[in-house]
Amino acid sequence: MRELELKYGCNPNQKPAKIYNKNGELPIQVLNGKAGYINLLDAFNSWQLVKELKEATGLPSAASFKHVSPAGAAVYVPLDETLKQIYFTDGLDLSPIATAYVRARGSDRMSSYGDFAALSDECDESCARYLSREVSDGVIAPSYTPEALAILSKKKKGNYLVIQIDTDYIPADIETKDVYGITFEQGRNHVQITEDLFNDRPTQNKELSQGAIRDLLISMITLKYTQSNSVCYVKDGQAIGIGAGQQSRIHCTRLAGNKADNWYLRQHKKVLSLPFQEKIRRADRDNTINVYISDDYEDVLADGIWQEFFTCQPEPLTKEEKKIWLATLKDVALESDAFFPFGDNIERAHKSGVTYVAQAGGSIRDDHVIATCDKYNIVMAFTHLRLFHH
Repeated sequence: MRELELKYGCNPNQKPAKIYNKNGELPIQVLNGKAGYINLLDAFNSWQLVKELKEATGLPSAASFKHVSPAGAAVYVPLDETLKQIYFTDGLDLSPIATAYVRARGSDRMSSYGDFAALSDECDESCARYLSREVSDGVIAPSYTPEALAILSKKKKGNYLVIQIDTDYIPADIETKDVYGITFEQGRNHVQITEDLFNDRPTQNKELSQGAIRDLLISMITLKYTQSNSVCYVKDGQAIGIGAGQQSRIHCTRLAGNKADNWYLRQHKKVLSLPFQEKIRRADRDNTINVYISDDYEDVLADGIWQEFFTCQPEPLTKEEKKIWLATLKDVALESDAFFPFGDNIERAHKSGVTYVAQAGGSIRDDHVIATCDKYNIVMAFTHLRLFHH
């Protein structure tokens, strides 16, 4: 198949729409559903991400994409009991690839609502059963077991998009796209993300554990397929905060840091013990928790409102309690897709437990950024590599 007709382009009024390969067959098969333009942008970008994650770490990898940027990305690391609870997987028997996707989706469950999933390995029955429970638009993987395909083919009244990708496909070295009738051309970003990129460590602290190197690799590869400007926080094999598409880098750092904080606040004992009514759906629980840990907690705790969600009225999670809890978040890795121009990015990152930083370097204020890292005993590597993605 050399071309594939799509439902429509970016918006329903943009018709006709299709994809095609000028140099041969398309590297995908649509096993179920009908693809849309944005579906396939997410599919191809997310597949590249998980393919590179698997190559760099050797671990089953997954991503959760929304609107051409990852909401989350992760490799296989077993879940502890707390993460099983906040990811709603209690009682589920999860395979390694299913666990990787659970972690990817758990990075930011609010943003992953209606996502496009990408898997580095075969989608098995365990992963398909988890996907079937969540609100998702589609999945791309190298293969599917018969049991997995049967489960996914029933999702969304039979319209769930299931794509199989040819793992041997190699795209052309030159890529093009049209903007306003003008064709842009550039060489593909073939750069390989390896741990050698972390050799230049200008800070006083130069110690990087293997876990830190793994997390920095995850952060860098995630940013390679995230709309610039972008910053990514990673802990224990998964992204916990991604800030994408901001015009200011400090706003990326703050946005991603706030998401990382929310991820960690979900693990506070008050959140874990919230007395939800049994009828509340997972997506509504996610939304309610998000409000509960915010400054707008009265929106779910006020008299006459809390009864919609809880069996009894919970106590608020106070600012002091949040501050104390967030102070225990440690060993977070952070990567920026270009240099940090000022030390304010490090100041904000430190508040979210960042211990390891990788960034391109090359700012006229590198000395100030290094000094800020030294202030908090943060180890920072200059990668000398920019990762803009548009």
